[in-house]
Amino acid sequence: MIPIRNIECNPAKALLRRRMLAGLAVLGAMSAVAPLHAETLGRTIATVKPSIVGVGSFLKTRSPSVTFSGTGFAVGDGLSIITNAHVVPKMLDGANMETLGVVVGTGQDFRFRPARLVALDRAHDLAHLRLLDGPPLPAMVLGDSNGAAEGQALAFTGFPLGMVLGLNHVTHRAMLSAITPIVMPSISSRSLDARAITQLQRDPLKIFQLDGTAYPGNSGSPVYDPDSGAVLGIINMVFVKGLKETAITSPSGITYAIPARYAQELLQQK
Repeated sequence: MIPIRNIECNPAKALLRRRMLAGLAVLGAMSAVAPLHAETLGRTIATVKPSIVGVGSFLKTRSPSVTFSGTGFAVGDGLSIITNAHVVPKMLDGANMETLGVVVGTGQDFRFRPARLVALDRAHDLAHLRLLDGPPLPAMVLGDSNGAAEGQALAFTGFPLGMVLGLNHVTHRAMLSAITPIVMPSISSRSLDARAITQLQRDPLKIFQLDGTAYPGNSGSPVYDPDSGAVLGIINMVFVKGLKETAITSPSGITYAIPARYAQELLQQK
């Protein structure tokens, strides 16, 4: 008969065995959770896509007549659209009846819906548009951005390159890598001017820094919780190296978003 040795009689081997079992349990849990999270995000994407629109204008004499340069999303009663202020055209060709509005749909199956500018918040680069006719869109819920925490998993959906890729929704995963002030102190006092000093005297605007890569057309995209779809931020700008054109060929991988609470404040303005 071959004697069976009891590993528990050796403390070092017993500890090693417990650690190995614990490691296997963690790996098993991770393999079970990862597909679950992917499946949940897939359902969330399908839910939020009908709420997300392209923001641009319609001009009958132009080819193409409908253009858009950024992203927006429906909130509230489904007739309000939140986007970035810089996405809204600064001037419209009134003589030729150019119309502000949004593009809804997918791919080649899209339509233009006119809208009016209700409120503009240039300090936070946000705009509130209101659809003028037609049924309400499915609305996204603005979540509690004050409760957002570094390390939190997020996602954002929009139209990365605007008209280049057309009205095809693209979703990126992202982590909230930092909650950081947008005004950074100058390295040298020589680089300070009156405007910089005024900004430093105010409470700095804290924004979300994400490790996901966004592109210029993503401006105005909702940043949301992958499980609930609640909007916690709005893509504001992409940190680019050099000229804007390099954002396509050499994206930095750093993206910024304005916390959703500023959009909630904007919606209170009439």
